[in-house]
Amino acid sequence: RMNFLSSLSEERRRWAGLVIVCMAQLMVVLDSTIVNVALPSIQHDLHFSSGNLTWVVNAFLLSLGSFMLVAGRLSDLVGRKRLFETGLVVFTVASALCGRAPDQGFLIGARFVQGVGAAMQASVILAIIVTEFPEPRERAKAMSAYVFTAVAGGSLGLLAGGVLTEALSWHWIFFVNLPIGVATLTLGRMLIPRDNGIGIGEGIDVLG
Repeated sequence: RMNFLSSLSEERRRWAGLVIVCMAQLMVVLDSTIVNVALPSIQHDLHFSSGNLTWVVNAFLLSLGSFMLVAGRLSDLVGRKRLFETGLVVFTVASALCGRAPDQGFLIGARFVQGVGAAMQASVILAIIVTEFPEPRERAKAMSAYVFTAVAGGSLGLLAGGVLTEALSWHWIFFVNLPIGVATLTLGRMLIPRDNGIGIGEGIDVLG
C-alpha cells in the first residue's frame, strides 16, 4: 500500500480521494431513492401492508437523519477516516442483510442499520473534502463534484431501481452496494490520509 501511495503525487492522491468520498456519497443518495421503484415487488414478496411498507423507506431516512450529528461528533473523537471506514463497513454489511431479508421485520431492522452506516460516512465526507482542499479555487471544484453527485444520485437511484428490479429482482437494489462498498473501502484505506481524533476520554459529554 505504501508503494502505491508513494507512486502517486499528492495532487493526484487528493483528487482520487475525492472520487472515493463521492462514491460513498452516491451510495447514500442512491439508497434514499432506489427503493421507491422496488416497493411494489417488496410488498408482494414479503406481504407488507400499505402502512408497514412505508417503513422500508422511513427506517433508513430516520436513522440517517437522527445519527448524523452524533456521527459528526464521533469523527472528532476517533478521527474522520476511522469513522468513514466504519460507516462503509456497517452500510455494506447492512445492504447484504437487506438483500437477504426473509421477512418484514428483518428488512426494516436492516434498513435502520443501513441508515446508521450511511450517517457515519456521510457526516465526515464534507470534512474530508474541506481538509484535503484548503485552497479556495480547488475547494470550489471539489464541492461542485460533491454537489453534482448528491443531486444526480437521486435521479440515478430511480433509474437503477427500475432496471435492477425488472432485470433481476428487488434484492439486487441492495446487493449492488456490495462491490461498490468493498471498492470504496479498499481504495479509501489507501488514498485518504489518517487523522487523529481527540480521543474518547477527552471529548464525551456523558450527561449531554
